[in-house]
Amino acid sequence: MPAATSQHELLTVFDKEHARLTRTLDGITEAKSMLSAPGETATIKGVIAHRTHWIGLFFAWVEASRAGKPVQTPAPGVKWTQLKAYNAPIYEDANRCDWAVLRTAFEAQAMRLRAFIAANGDEVLYVAGLYPWMNKWTLGRWAEASGPSHFRSANTYIRKVLREAGRT
Repeated sequence: MPAATSQHELLTVFDKEHARLTRTLDGITEAKSMLSAPGETATIKGVIAHRTHWIGLFFAWVEASRAGKPVQTPAPGVKWTQLKAYNAPIYEDANRCDWAVLRTAFEAQAMRLRAFIAANGDEVLYVAGLYPWMNKWTLGRWAEASGPSHFRSANTYIRKVLREAGRT
């Protein structure tokens, strides 16, 4: 799926992917939230905690940039090649959390991201080189990766988990 190139497109894809994921999540109980795909360690809880965390990272990058502070993506001292190790405790810690609390935190972060997108036009979201950490991507592309793209992959994984659980 091609990346959005305008605020309007980004809001459209955000709403579409968020609605799909929300429909899937609405049928998940506390017990089902502990399910994972065969051979995988990431539970449904972990996936939602991960998506929540990464929206938070996006805001940390933006806020630090706006304050004139240096930004290291994905996180200080972490390289992109180290994501598996970086994400592992996020997935693990999520399993000790209440599902309703995770859902509420996810929705709050998702709506925060949507509000950010709605409040910033193309002159902020789709200008090249706005912040040094963005590399060749625009801020809108980073927002899409942190939100709608992550919503899509989470929905795919969770639906797979639920299908597999229904077969056992």
